[in-house]
This record gives sequence, C-alpha cells and structure tokens, in this order.
Amino acid sequence: MELAILATPYFNLAATMSFIDPFRAANYLIGSTKFQWNVYSAQGGLLPSSSGLEIQTKALTNSASLKADLVVVSSSWTPEHSYSDVITSALKRWAREGRTIGGIDTGAFVLANAGLLNNKKATVHYEHIDALAETATNTSVLEDLFVVDGRVFTCCGGTATSDAALYFLNRYCGLGIANAAARYLFHHDVRGPGRSQNPKLIEPTGQVTPNTVRRAIDLMEANLEDPISIPEICSRIAISQRQLGRLFTQFVHKTPVEYYRDIRLDRARGLVTQTEMKLSEVAAASGFNSQVHFSRCYQQKFGLPPNKDRIEGRVPFEFRAWPMHSPTARQRCETETNSDLGD
Repeated sequence: MELAILATPYFNLAATMSFIDPFRAANYLIGSTKFQWNVYSAQGGLLPSSSGLEIQTKALTNSASLKADLVVVSSSWTPEHSYSDVITSALKRWAREGRTIGGIDTGAFVLANAGLLNNKKATVHYEHIDALAETATNTSVLEDLFVVDGRVFTCCGGTATSDAALYFLNRYCGLGIANAAARYLFHHDVRGPGRSQNPKLIEPTGQVTPNTVRRAIDLMEANLEDPISIPEICSRIAISQRQLGRLFTQFVHKTPVEYYRDIRLDRARGLVTQTEMKLSEVAAASGFNSQVHFSRCYQQKFGLPPNKDRIEGRVPFEFRAWPMHSPTARQRCETETNSDLGD
C-alpha cells in the first residue's frame, strides 16, 4: 500500500513523522513491507520544516503517475502560500480517482482551496479554527482531534496524527495490528474520531480546574464576538464576583477581565495573521467596538499593532518558532554575549 505525503514549506515535521510511524511499526510487526511512503513537495528538493530542519522531497511533477492509496497534505504556517495550480490540480485528480485524501495541521486549508471540503466536516489545529471557519464557509468546522468524512479526513496535527494513522491502520490491517502498533509506539491511549482537541475536565499535567472556573471560561469562549459582562457571568454560574476573581487569580493567574480580554485578542491574532479580513471586521469579530481601542490592546499584548503583525506574523519560521525573532531579543542576546566575551 502506497502513502504519499505532500508537504509544504514550513510543515510540521514531528506531526508528519507521527503519522508515518504507526505504518513503519506495522511493517516491522507484520514482517513485510505492506506500507511504503514517499514525501513530495511542489518543487522537490530540500524542504524546510517549522523547526528549521530540512528533509529531501520528490518533485510533484507528474502527479498523474502517482498511484498512492492514501494522500496526506502536511502544512503548518502560511498554508495559503501553497495554493499552487500543481497541488490543486493533483488533489482534484486524486479525488476524482477515489483516493483517500487528508490534511494534517493546517492541511485543511489546502484541501478547502482545492474544493475538497465543500459540504464536508473538517478540523484543523485549534489556533486556526476561526480562520478556517471564516475562509471555508461551506465547511462544518469541528474542534475534534481528527475528522473522517467519506474519503476525506483532516487532523489537527501534533501527536493526534498518530491517532489518525492508527484509525486507518485498523481499517487496512485490522484491530490486532493497530493495537500492536500502538503498544509498540507506547501510544497507550488511542483517541478516535469525535475526541475534542481540548478536553475540559483535566489539564494535561493533571491539575484539575475548578468547575466554576471552567464554566466561566466556557461562557467567555461562547461569547467572544458579543462579550457579556463579568457580573452577568457570575449571575449565570451563581457565584460572587469576589469569589470568581479569587479563583481566577489562583488557577488562571489572571483576573476574569484580563483572561476574557486575552482570549478575545488571541482570536483576533489568528484572524489577523491567517485571513484577509479587514481589521475593522477582525475587531468586531473579537468583541471590540472601537478599532482604536482594539489596536491599542493588541499592541499591548503582542508588542506590535495588528496592521504590522499581519505582515510579520506571516513569517512562519523566523517569527513564530524562534524566540530570538524580535529586534529587542536579538539586541539583548548580543549584549549578553559581548558581556560574556568581555569577561
């Protein structure tokens, strides 16, 4: 069985390898090469990942001859830069041929641009969910780890790609091999379709968030575009403002007002850097009535105004992945280095 991984510049290497690894383990456990895979890109050659590591890829020059049974688009930052005729025509052809086609991390954007998500259910990394919902208006966007809708699937990325791969391994080889591969990879909690990207009952490190705080956050997240007041939130969950403030300070390390503002700004940043929406529309979609106030709050949180972040925030590796992207950080590092050399 042939797998084709179609990677775009600055793809997530870890998520991609996590998808491949269960099939590698299955080959070992079966004792034969049942699965084979190749990594392609539009131009071929060395392709940079979001971590800066590069891998060698094959050029997608003759997609008509590619006979893969399962095609996976692996994309991360700036997926819109991958909306090429070469990739789009290849995806459409494979869809017509009945191939199973998927997108991991932000690969859903590439599939949507090719028309493969029309009237489909899909998911994407939670940071990009709002952007996908705004750009793929005829797609039902879910906050699940992965979604399978007919011959199209999407996955949020990260370690969830292993869950998606094990789902297909079960389909192709049966439950026995899928379970054996999961055990071999120490993937003891296999998560199937329908599992949320962000379970709310417990934090990953084990700290339980009080139910009162969780309910307040749920109300905030459900009312980002039209914010409700903190007194209204307190009234709905039957708690005093003083008590809610103490709980937020203890478990969230912010006041309710600060937390509410920050998640609205986080949503705004996703729309600023991942869509072409007007900044006035972004402000309104994030619950800010005044664009001046929105820009001021945005700069206070992120260190630059939204119109500048729309340009710089699209630089995928240097700006997002390296902590040394900012001039002040670089200057501080250079100062500390010169000081160390002087000593």
